[in-house]
Amino acid sequence: MTTSEVVIIRAPGAPEAMELSTVTIEPPGPLEVLVRHTAIGLNYIDTYHRSGLYPLPALPHGLGVEAAGVVEALGANVIGLELGQRVAYATAGPGAYATRRVVKAEQLVPIPERVSDEVAAAALLKGMTVEYLVRRTYPVRAGETVLWHAAAGGVGLLACQWLRHLGVRVIGTVGSREKAELAQQHGCDVPILYKEVGDLSEKVRSLTAGAGVSVVYDSVGRATFQSSLRSLSPRGLLVSFGNASGKPDPVDVLALAAHGSLFLTRPTLAHYTRDRAELTSSAAAVFELVAQGVLQPLIGQRFNLRDVRRAHRELEGRQTVGSSVILLD
Repeated sequence: MTTSEVVIIRAPGAPEAMELSTVTIEPPGPLEVLVRHTAIGLNYIDTYHRSGLYPLPALPHGLGVEAAGVVEALGANVIGLELGQRVAYATAGPGAYATRRVVKAEQLVPIPERVSDEVAAAALLKGMTVEYLVRRTYPVRAGETVLWHAAAGGVGLLACQWLRHLGVRVIGTVGSREKAELAQQHGCDVPILYKEVGDLSEKVRSLTAGAGVSVVYDSVGRATFQSSLRSLSPRGLLVSFGNASGKPDPVDVLALAAHGSLFLTRPTLAHYTRDRAELTSSAAAVFELVAQGVLQPLIGQRFNLRDVRRAHRELEGRQTVGSSVILLD
């Protein structure tokens, strides 16, 4: 009999809604794999699932969407994976806060030798998010200037490094002088303390000779949405990919015209990894840049599975820097 310690919620709520349980795991079925987790990535989307902002299909339910580990058992007809192989995933849906989990083989990607399990868990989802945002949602070109909110977060620091690699100028918002320094060290050209700047859009325009930026990447949501729109140049694109401050208010489409025939999109990683080819291509791009040293994930916090409530409180309270991981024995 195989068991797993699993963090679940029985109803949406605050971090205290999470509880640790021990469950029995059935053997993997056809095209499935049992993975023993060694490191679990924490992501802001986990708090959306926990709070009910993104409702889960049924309760009780597990949380967490990203992990790295070792293949412990193979179901029938699984091709390309071996017992003991190191693998990671970020698109299997909630349930990663666990010591073991059965995952569809098609959702797993091999971890290269030059990448540790801890780094894979810290960087896969966030790195693939950056990959699709800067290469496919809006293919950023060398010499362009972009505005990136939460530049000192886990996604933000990887984005700053990737954009620096591409020759892109990054204006980034941060919450403290310490975070401003951190973002600058990772490739943010102009960090802005959003609590001190006053009108953010005026600051952005002063930094761009009045032109504004061609694209804004906004994971903050309600608190920054309007200033993001006002920071764009004509025909610019607002990429709203998160809701850390709450989901934005409904948009008057005429406002897009008033601000310069703007474009607005709300992308998700799931829609940019719809098939195996997209998933493996995105993951390979991330791991290659990690192996080259272009992307150097900053793991600012390490927790164990019993610390998960504290981890969520710190994440939501903007007390974290870089990526957070749960490490397992």
